[in-house]
Amino acid sequence: MIRRGLSPEARASLLGRFRTGSGAPAPSGGSPARDFATLPNARELAEARRLGQRHNLSNPFFQPHDGVAGARTRIAGREMLNFASYNYLGFNGDPRVNLAAAEALALHGSSASASRMVSGERPVHAQLEASLARNYGVEEALVLVSGHATNVSVIGHLLGPEDLVVHDQLIHNSCAEGMRLSGARRVAFPHNDPEAAERALAGARARHKRALVLIEGHYSMDGTVPDLARFRDMARRYDAWLMVDEAHGLGCLGPTGRGVWEAQGVAPDAADIWMGTLSKTLASCGGFIAGSRALVDWLRHTLPGFVYSVGLPPPMAAAAERALLLMEEEPWRVERLQANTQRFRAALQARGFDTGGSTGGSIVPVILGASLRAVRLAEKMAAQGINVQPIAFPVVPEGQARLRFFLSSEHEAADLDEAAEAMGRAAREVAA
Repeated sequence: MIRRGLSPEARASLLGRFRTGSGAPAPSGGSPARDFATLPNARELAEARRLGQRHNLSNPFFQPHDGVAGARTRIAGREMLNFASYNYLGFNGDPRVNLAAAEALALHGSSASASRMVSGERPVHAQLEASLARNYGVEEALVLVSGHATNVSVIGHLLGPEDLVVHDQLIHNSCAEGMRLSGARRVAFPHNDPEAAERALAGARARHKRALVLIEGHYSMDGTVPDLARFRDMARRYDAWLMVDEAHGLGCLGPTGRGVWEAQGVAPDAADIWMGTLSKTLASCGGFIAGSRALVDWLRHTLPGFVYSVGLPPPMAAAAERALLLMEEEPWRVERLQANTQRFRAALQARGFDTGGSTGGSIVPVILGASLRAVRLAEKMAAQGINVQPIAFPVVPEGQARLRFFLSSEHEAADLDEAAEAMGRAAREVAA
């Protein structure tokens, strides 16, 4: 997520309310230029830790899981209901996916050992890319070793200082880093507002060589979706590319999980560039780009994050390819995921919780307001055996802190009812 909301001065003032003792972290010694405590956000991190200590809050992050994190997980030996993993269709840990990875491991080893340009192809790479291209109804696809790095490298390589990016203000951090790397002019528009996006594009397009409209298919903080057809039409009117980040769309949207285009009945050529990750529905690791043959061929031979990076490990490629095939063969998983999400969202709304604009694909936020309240509620939920993570300032603006629930096709109806009841109890125990 792009950090948004408060200015640096207001952020410092907010954090200052929670300070104890003298305030600033003690220097680590030597010149300030060599003091890591002076790096950006280091002071905020120290203040957040002091705030947690002051209120006797445990750290909800970096918890060690003892096995596969599915609908249930074990944290420090304790079984918990889990709403903090992207294992949307239950393929992480599926024996068939594990077997595909094991067979590729036995045949090709654990690494591609160099970039694919240098070390050569493995059949599993081409098989996965062909399956991804088929899912999006495009000519070709290309897989990389990191989803975050895919956006950074592709956007940073595709555009330059003479170009323009018009993007949703809630676009993911990886896209923001790619835009910054490119040097292109950036214009943000209010979340899911195509009219504002068109005004921005109309006002700036003529002064730039190339233009990119950049949106997500399913926004991970809010569970919202864009009006794909309107963004498609707008981009074409102004001779711009449309790029859609489908990291949380694949497997979650549409009757068979093919993504936002299927969910909205729009032809998949609506986007010039489809981007996605392998680490969520596809139970692996990495990212991909899907589009025209001309685009993918150019990226394959020139993209720094591909040409100069090791290829995706063969076991990871095989796992993702098997998961994608299983998604196609077992659409009941997608149907059950969406039914679970809608049931849980309704249960929370019935108890008076604000679930924002969630459409019921796989993500349900509970907007709570103050960051401290969100952290306290997460701790209360953990005490009841439910793992859900708080999203607090500065990741979201103060006043928009939340608990973010990721649903799975593996959750049972009883799990969802138990979690909704637990939220009600936790909210009553934590004052607003």
